[in-house]
Amino acid sequence: MSQKKEFTLGYAPTRRNVFSKEDALKYKRMIFEKVKGFNINIADMDDINDEGLLLTDEDTLKAAKKFKNKKVDAVFAPHCNFGTENAVANLGKELAKPLLLWGPRDEMPLEDGSRLRDTQCGLFATSKILQRLGVKYTYIVNSRIGDEVFNRGFENFIRAANVVKKFSKIRIGQIGVRPAGFWTVICNEGELLERFGIEVVPFNLIDVINMIQQLVLNPTDELKETERFIKENMEVKINSVALTSLAALAVVIEKLSVNLRLDAFALQCWDSLHENIGIVPCLAHSILFDKKIPVACETDINGAITSVIASAAAFGEKPLFFADITIRHPQDDNAELLWHCGPFPYSLKKEGEKGCVEDHFILDSHPPGTCNWEIKGGDVSIVRFDGVNGKYSIFVGHAKGTDGPKTKGTYLWVKVNDWEKWEECLINGPYIHHVVGVHDKIAPVIFEASKYMNDIKLDLVEPDEKEIRQWLSAK
Repeated sequence: MSQKKEFTLGYAPTRRNVFSKEDALKYKRMIFEKVKGFNINIADMDDINDEGLLLTDEDTLKAAKKFKNKKVDAVFAPHCNFGTENAVANLGKELAKPLLLWGPRDEMPLEDGSRLRDTQCGLFATSKILQRLGVKYTYIVNSRIGDEVFNRGFENFIRAANVVKKFSKIRIGQIGVRPAGFWTVICNEGELLERFGIEVVPFNLIDVINMIQQLVLNPTDELKETERFIKENMEVKINSVALTSLAALAVVIEKLSVNLRLDAFALQCWDSLHENIGIVPCLAHSILFDKKIPVACETDINGAITSVIASAAAFGEKPLFFADITIRHPQDDNAELLWHCGPFPYSLKKEGEKGCVEDHFILDSHPPGTCNWEIKGGDVSIVRFDGVNGKYSIFVGHAKGTDGPKTKGTYLWVKVNDWEKWEECLINGPYIHHVVGVHDKIAPVIFEASKYMNDIKLDLVEPDEKEIRQWLSAK
């Protein structure tokens, strides 16, 4: 069995004592077995009372204490019969975590006309009290345990809650200042900390260069292994000194990430690295993306934040790529080029291409370090978090890889349903040409997560809200 996700769910099933206790206990066990299959850590309530069900205010206090000790990331309160609405609502208020509300669909009345659970009725009651107490929640329509609507809704909730978890404690390593000409990546560091708890940890670029140079003089096993990987898998068209420096940069950033608990980086990729040690860092970015350490180009702090959001939505299971939205397809009005000088992860390389590392093809001095390969297509989500004038937004859309002309750098042509709609949304929002891509469909996840992220506007371009709701309802 694969390793469990780094996510803990508080399991808080509830019942009301005027309905069948036996049936509630049966469903408590059945639902628990179902959610175990999603490969997450679960904190139950079996030790707070004889039933492990939420019934009273005392149960709420005990459950809240246990869930806090277990550091749960979200709460699931399935109604195993009508449920106790005030207990669920007070638990949600006390924990202030994403909360999932759902109950299994009721069977037909018994032959004598009596009913065992009235689950749906209780869900209406609980939702009202949650709203009265200001508790945000996610709802899956009343359905059977094995229904696809439950499977989609539950997994989507867990992924969304993971985004909320990660977003509230993001730490971005900033290496160097932004390039002077890049006004587009200006951000408000103080506002990010005050509004969202996002911390930017600055590093002087000269200090990082010194770390690289020391590592080159005293190579470690990690450095040697990184160089070996590059030489064995890529066509190397740069000098050996530059190659070692690029590998050292990747090792240095990885060590900073681990030692200082940094989720992503924003790096001044030109011109200081070129002027001081003769490289551009694209190859190092590519290596780090494959190690699940995103690095945004041109010191783009909001781009680095975007990468953490996208990674959390995919539970860190898919490699990301950081791209420019560059040009429209010469023959297809609804296709676009996602491109950058070389930071796309090697693991995404299109089958059949070896890929190479060479000198820069745009900068006049042609410093070494860019990569050249097309990446695989398929379903891709494109995401951007950004802000201007104190207003923040998240853009998300689904696209598909498509054929297009060969070009330099790392790239992917993608096709959408209505590119003009995308372009207008990007132009009129607080967005720039930098986006994060991931081979997954995460728009429903971002849609749900945004409910819990205060003061952030959601720009859904494709699919729209109606289409997402239809998908979640399995229609």
